[in-house]
Amino acid sequence: MRKIFLSCVLAVMAVSAYAKVTIVPYPQQVVENEGSYKLAGVSLRSVGAIDERTQALVERFAAELSQATGKSSKVIKGKAGKGINFIYDQTMAEEAYVLNVGTKSIDIKASSLRGFNWAVQSLKQMMPVEIYAGKAVEDVEWTVGCCQITDAPRFGYRGLLIDEARHFFGMETIKDVLDVMEIHKLNKLHWHITDDQGWRIEIKKYPLLTQVGSIRKETLVGHLRRSTVYDGTPYGEGMWYTQDQIREIVEYAATKGIDIIPEIDLPGHMQAALTAYPYLGCTGGPYEVWTKWGVSKDVLCIGKETTMEFILDVLSEVCDLFPSKFIHIGGDECPKVKWAECPHCQQKILELGIKADEKHSAEHFLQSYVTARAEQYLATRGRRLIGWDEILEGELAPDATVMSWRGTKGGEAAVKLGHDVIMTPYQYLYLDYYQSKEQDKEPLAIGGYVPVEKCYSFEPFTDEMTPEQKEHILGVQANLWTEYIGDQDYLEYMLLPRLSALSEVQWCAPENKIWERYLDSVDEVINIYETAGYNPAKHVLAVQKAK
Repeated sequence: MRKIFLSCVLAVMAVSAYAKVTIVPYPQQVVENEGSYKLAGVSLRSVGAIDERTQALVERFAAELSQATGKSSKVIKGKAGKGINFIYDQTMAEEAYVLNVGTKSIDIKASSLRGFNWAVQSLKQMMPVEIYAGKAVEDVEWTVGCCQITDAPRFGYRGLLIDEARHFFGMETIKDVLDVMEIHKLNKLHWHITDDQGWRIEIKKYPLLTQVGSIRKETLVGHLRRSTVYDGTPYGEGMWYTQDQIREIVEYAATKGIDIIPEIDLPGHMQAALTAYPYLGCTGGPYEVWTKWGVSKDVLCIGKETTMEFILDVLSEVCDLFPSKFIHIGGDECPKVKWAECPHCQQKILELGIKADEKHSAEHFLQSYVTARAEQYLATRGRRLIGWDEILEGELAPDATVMSWRGTKGGEAAVKLGHDVIMTPYQYLYLDYYQSKEQDKEPLAIGGYVPVEKCYSFEPFTDEMTPEQKEHILGVQANLWTEYIGDQDYLEYMLLPRLSALSEVQWCAPENKIWERYLDSVDEVINIYETAGYNPAKHVLAVQKAK
């Protein structure tokens, strides 16, 4: 009976804790204690084998505290003591952390930059919201409540896609996106930087990709399905990243524990590249950078070895720029019409001995050939290939990772074949979809309806999966495509606060992912965004009031 009573007491304590602590994503274990800790002028101490990037994190946090409180916080290397102690603990998992806030000190234990940074992000969310203001704020009581948090993510891959091929936002916007990802402990930015409507990454061996392929002569006004009007204004001049700029952004992300995964979409979605180098296509052109959205029938000609040389040359420079172990090659929405008509592609099919089966045409297997060659090359560079779930059509490359976007069925099929999967179904996680049913009152979007609660409700494991198959689910990602999103304010409006809901899907154990608890904290999440200068949508506040 005594054990049952203690269990009940602990359960009540846990409920009380999550009712008060408003960290998003919510930690795995929280115990609140009496008292508080004063932060103004506190010293920060590095203890043990702290690496350079973690030391830079400590110094950055000290600078933020100094600026916000108006009192200097010094950084000290050595033994733990009064202040905030960053204590290296090699026994802990790579992204795990323990945060213990007492009345005389705060102890943070972790084994890596990510673990330490996620602890800092949790601590900041417990502090007065003015810590996000980026300036000194008067008349604020700089204290934090005592508690102990033991935390680690449910999934190792916690991603967000930003599309800059359709509309270009630039370095400062991408850094702002990385900043808000950091708040919610996301660790993968999937950067979509090439498509039919623009090529945004410098490839030195093929300079026309940006000189020509970045610029479309005009852009569709209104929705693809309802408009034939164009603005008559060229778009894209100078709107691409030099390799030095990419290195800067990659390093900026790395200081936060975020990997950037580039996507070079192939063999479809390549009309910008075809415009720059027409010989890459089946017909030889002429082509133009696409001025509308949707799926172009003009794709890379796989019958020519020069096309494969182009693909591998581009991937070579991409690998030089991005240290991420994953490289995304798209593979989605590749019409096979031109291949069926192209003598080069048909000859390649004969050479390879490719034959159709009851499910797929020979041209589907031709795309599998491209994927396999890309995967083989990336393997020589120590990298892994990711593709959208269309790469399942035909024959899946041996070590490919599948990003399941057309629902969860592609993911289920891939794990049954023993492949790793990232779940990103459009029904739950496409952030370019409307957040309100009153679409006439919203800025133009592609369509669909994904409110915060729909995003929050997603569960990546399905009933069809065995325990062994579930091990192949690496994580979860949301995608923000930008056909209809042309500026940073609108980008943020579509991203926030759905990003916070996504983070709980990615981080929280199922028993800790509780909609009512999250909803109680969402006004504070929006307060963080607004204090930091972001432009969040507020539809979910009406849901909160109606609760």
